[in-house]
Amino acid sequence: MGGVKLFTSACAFICINLTLFACSDSGTPPKLEAHAYSSTQASVRCDPQVRGGSAGAIDGEVSADGIRYNVRTPSNYDASVAHPLLMVYAPVGQGRWASERLTGLTPPATGAGFVVVYADHRPLGIPTIEQLGTVPGLVAKKWCIDQKRVYVTGHSDGGTVSLMLAVLDQTKSLPAAIAPSAAGLTRKDLEAFQCRPPIPVMIMHSAKDALFPGWGAQAGTWWAECDKCELATTKKLDGGCIAYQKCASGGATLYCEGTGGHREWPQLNRFMLDFFAHPERFQ
Repeated sequence: MGGVKLFTSACAFICINLTLFACSDSGTPPKLEAHAYSSTQASVRCDPQVRGGSAGAIDGEVSADGIRYNVRTPSNYDASVAHPLLMVYAPVGQGRWASERLTGLTPPATGAGFVVVYADHRPLGIPTIEQLGTVPGLVAKKWCIDQKRVYVTGHSDGGTVSLMLAVLDQTKSLPAAIAPSAAGLTRKDLEAFQCRPPIPVMIMHSAKDALFPGWGAQAGTWWAECDKCELATTKKLDGGCIAYQKCASGGATLYCEGTGGHREWPQLNRFMLDFFAHPERFQ
């Protein structure tokens, strides 16, 4: 279990930097957007009588392990249509409301038809990450979710969670695609895990990240190798992103390098949502 030791050391490093992020409360109510549903949109449907989750902004859901999370649906949520789920994991020291404000994902994601869930931060370790990975299943018991379209993202510790959920044996079948930001894992940490079957991956990291300098580029290369991409060939995209070429089917791999510091969330929300919805367009 050498990978656990390496991973734990990375988490300990970030946890001493609690002053990077402020604690939070609910603040301003979130803005939900309406989604343009179509009659042919969903091949998976639900019985609204079975899944009785409410439309709108729902706060204070709690897992069996005590993890608190908030749920956001399109303002015109259709409980019979299976929605893609976007899980957003929080940075160290941040609650679910602060993570929502940091990322600004609620309006564009609900408008694009996602149900969005923000989970509180927990001190990281393998058992905790596995516990955080149970939240999508709990959401799917109350809201109409297509469990083959669960996407995960998050910043800093939340980015670390996103990466780890895709490699841990207990959780790697959960995400359909991941988009970690400013994650605290080096290539050496990731090499302790076996490559999984190809999965769309969008690594976001800043060139000026002084806390984890260069770690995103390392993670991007590791994933490109796992996704069987041609490392020597990349294509420039918008937002400072490059797409590795000739990746295995289902393994679109992007590395997006920003210019801000570690605390800054990248301004790539709509780009990321497009990547989740249509990763094949980026190969």
